[in-house]
Amino acid sequence: MRRFLALCAVLLAVAMVLPAKARAADTQVFYPTAVERSEDGTEIRKMYDLGPEDDPGGIPRSDFEQGGFHYTLIDLPRQEAPEYQERAHTETYTVESPSKDMETVLDLLPQEREYMSEDGFYGTLTLRLETVQVEVAGYGSSSKTVTATRSYPNLAGQDTSYIPKTIQESGRTMTLQDIQWETDNTASVDGYAMGDRYTAVATYSGTATSSYVTGYNVSAEYAGTISRIALDRVRYVAIFEGTPLVPIEPEEPVIIPMEDPPVPDEPSVPDDITPPDGAEQPDEPAVEPFGFKWTYILAPLAVVAVAGGGIGLALLIKRKQEHDEGGDSE
Repeated sequence: MRRFLALCAVLLAVAMVLPAKARAADTQVFYPTAVERSEDGTEIRKMYDLGPEDDPGGIPRSDFEQGGFHYTLIDLPRQEAPEYQERAHTETYTVESPSKDMETVLDLLPQEREYMSEDGFYGTLTLRLETVQVEVAGYGSSSKTVTATRSYPNLAGQDTSYIPKTIQESGRTMTLQDIQWETDNTASVDGYAMGDRYTAVATYSGTATSSYVTGYNVSAEYAGTISRIALDRVRYVAIFEGTPLVPIEPEEPVIIPMEDPPVPDEPSVPDDITPPDGAEQPDEPAVEPFGFKWTYILAPLAVVAVAGGGIGLALLIKRKQEHDEGGDSE
């Protein structure tokens, strides 16, 4: 029976302690970032800076004593806490240019640019000249018809078989397009002047293809400091009101007046009788005042109540066990 009662007491204590520990583990405890105390000590303000997702349940709210005052939480207002943030930033910009001439390129690049980031940072960035780069954006091609002339002198006749149909000119193949004949020498035949030597002037044509730069890509870096006013912090101000700690005066014992008991007649003592040498005179007994205290009655009553409750609980459990055993035996 004693073991059973002890086991029940242990289980009850564990059941009371575990939920409190679980709640304490789930709630994060926060500490103040600043504390302000009034000159007269009647008020203390504790500032807690939390994130928007933080649970303010972790802010301590219990009473405490400090500097001769007892403080009690009276208010916990919530305030938006704007925060100034800044950071260095470098951004690369590109622009197209029709020329790689540096004067033309710099005309396309302003000295400063305004910048706004996706998360709200804003600032002015300055051009870094040492980072300017110019690259070819692409190439194009063009073609045109070109001609060349060849002379073939001292030919016996105007026979085109003597004339080449293609020639090579500047690395390209050109095709025969036209022939002009010239007489180099004439002879008299039957009284007629007839040419016996000819020069062929041949004209050839072909296609010339050339490439050119279509444009240039210019890139440069701009650097500077960007900043923003962030509203992602929440400030809670725990306001505690203080009352002075008054020292507790000890209670004066209550004295109940009592009637003086009758004093018996004292026997007469001869004046010439003196105590022996070295003997002390007996002191008169001191009468202590009678004081009534309630603790003399309440303390035994509390002990009796606790003992009675324990005995009643034990008897109730014992009867339940006997009843269960009797039911099992039937």
